[in-house]
Amino acid sequence: MTKILLSLHVLAAIVAIGPVTVAASMFPPAARRAVPAGGDAPDPSGVSAVALLHRICRVYAGIGLTVPLLGFATGAAMGVLGSGWLVTSIALTAAAAGILVAFVLPRQEELLGQLRGEQAVEHRNTVQLAMFTGIFNLLWATVTVLMIVRPGSTTGA
Repeated sequence: MTKILLSLHVLAAIVAIGPVTVAASMFPPAARRAVPAGGDAPDPSGVSAVALLHRICRVYAGIGLTVPLLGFATGAAMGVLGSGWLVTSIALTAAAAGILVAFVLPRQEELLGQLRGEQAVEHRNTVQLAMFTGIFNLLWATVTVLMIVRPGSTTGA
């Protein structure tokens, strides 16, 4: 039973978090490509692509809330709620969610607003968004590895 729960948790993490990490990573370069060189108006198809990436990030961020819930259920079923690997995973999940909500999504909205208003998008802003996105992705990759490897675990699951 615990193997099934653990497998469901890892699958949920991949299905729920995978799309937001990919879409968030694609957003900064897509925002840069949407503005042609020479200060012309943003390309409508480029703006549409950026809007789609932002929507994917928002929707899957909401779906991603199921991952910690499944994590707690899995940890309780396995009897490992006090294990270091699980506590670390919970802390990293909270940090990743905080970065997504406080830094990534608001900056995406700001850049999307600039593109829709046919304003120039500063390269510095897209680079900063890429940095926050990279930190978010690194945290999620670490959580995924911890959930699979479970260092120090003696559950055998």
